[in-house]
Amino acid sequence: MGRKTHIDRDELGRLVAGGWSNARLAAHFGVTESGILQAKRAAGLAKPMLDHSAAIPWKLNRAHNQTGPATNLRNLSAVAQGGEVPRMKVNTALRWARRLVDSGLDISYDPEEGFFETPVAGESHVESVLKGALAVLGEGEGEGGQQDPPQSGS
Repeated sequence: MGRKTHIDRDELGRLVAGGWSNARLAAHFGVTESGILQAKRAAGLAKPMLDHSAAIPWKLNRAHNQTGPATNLRNLSAVAQGGEVPRMKVNTALRWARRLVDSGLDISYDPEEGFFETPVAGESHVESVLKGALAVLGEGEGEGGQQDPPQSGS
């Protein structure tokens, strides 16, 4: 069993603040990039991971992971959790979700076929994800709220 490598938290913090990549940090400290990620989390230097499981409750086939619906749901989920999403992507996701909600449609998923639009039956999944994002954007449940969201990023 090998000796546990010590990564000085103060030095790690200075180097991260200096813009060092994980690969460069790993080489500097003589550990793997995974080790650097673990050390950054332990030191409070890593951005918190966002959880999109509520927005995308399905086990996606890899081929469907980067489709429009998956991306829009992830972006709305990120906004709802306070993550930074570029304004253009937020606007695209909002337009997509509002179109579905205004048309009485929802989204569903099949591992073979991918995402598909379906009439709302009961609670609308897309509407609930949209409401979470709008609450953070300060648009609440107003009359459509078509103005651009006050979102950072580029």
